[in-house]
Amino acid sequence: MTVPLDVEPGSSAAEPEAVVAGVGKIEGRSLWQISWIRLKRDKVAIAGGFFVVFLILVAIFAPLICKLVGVTPNDFHQDLVDPSLQTPIGKWNGISWDHPFGVEPVNGRDIFARIVYGARISLLIAFLATLLSVVIGTVAGIVAGYFGGWVDTLISRLMDIFLAFPLVLFALALVGALPDRMLGLTGNPLRVALIVFIIGFFSWPYIGRIIRGQTLSLREREFVDAARSLGARRPYILFTELLPNLIAPILVYATLLIPTNVLFEAGLSYLGVGVRPPAASWGDMLSIAANWYQVEPLYMVPPGLAIFVTVLAFNLFGDGLRDALDPRSR
Repeated sequence: MTVPLDVEPGSSAAEPEAVVAGVGKIEGRSLWQISWIRLKRDKVAIAGGFFVVFLILVAIFAPLICKLVGVTPNDFHQDLVDPSLQTPIGKWNGISWDHPFGVEPVNGRDIFARIVYGARISLLIAFLATLLSVVIGTVAGIVAGYFGGWVDTLISRLMDIFLAFPLVLFALALVGALPDRMLGLTGNPLRVALIVFIIGFFSWPYIGRIIRGQTLSLREREFVDAARSLGARRPYILFTELLPNLIAPILVYATLLIPTNVLFEAGLSYLGVGVRPPAASWGDMLSIAANWYQVEPLYMVPPGLAIFVTVLAFNLFGDGLRDALDPRSR
């Protein structure tokens, strides 16, 4: 049933049927609004995202949290350690109200404080390394995919060379060969910068290949042809026309690359080439726990659980984000 088309004198046109019926104007949604609606429906991904935000806040406010609980990461509590066995007094790693996760063997350092401070190291290295690899990989992928020809061949072969590096062995050799002072940095700041460089610089080909494939498809689209016909230069097309359309795959891959970098940093610290003691690191805590596994097996639970839950949260959020940004997914 339609609305009568009688128009009052002086009016230019009849109102749309939906407006006359009281429905109101129908507003379209952007792709980001549609993606946000789809993401909100995925309760598992939202839970992972909330935990990621919680973990970031814990890392930022680690000193305040430890101060409120009344613990410190590097203070020794020899009175809480059995002098003969060198293990915490009591059960469950010596858990008490003063030490919620117990204390370490031998020195009695608080485990809760070291877990909280370890989050700062893991997330700092993971985020900075991911940022470095995303920037390099995105630029290289866009350039290779858009220009093609010998430029694409050169960058693609360079990606293959970097992917052929045994990254763990290279990191072990590089950390051991470099001096203790370099570029004005020393100690743990130098170690953090070195680990970020190794992870970020040698992992960019993974995202570079993805961006290259997406660019090969986008460069044939109509909006790119329209920009060329209007006389747009290549830098404008690359970073104004193509890059905004690559934000979705970049975000998705970055959220999936961060947990990989968390594991890699923990692995380096476990092997003894991460941050130096007494700085807290989840991988270093696992390395110490491995020496006391037969005596205090529960000591490896807090750092192991911290790594597991962190990686799981990022992966769940990344999977949900990928499904929300993919228009072909259900």
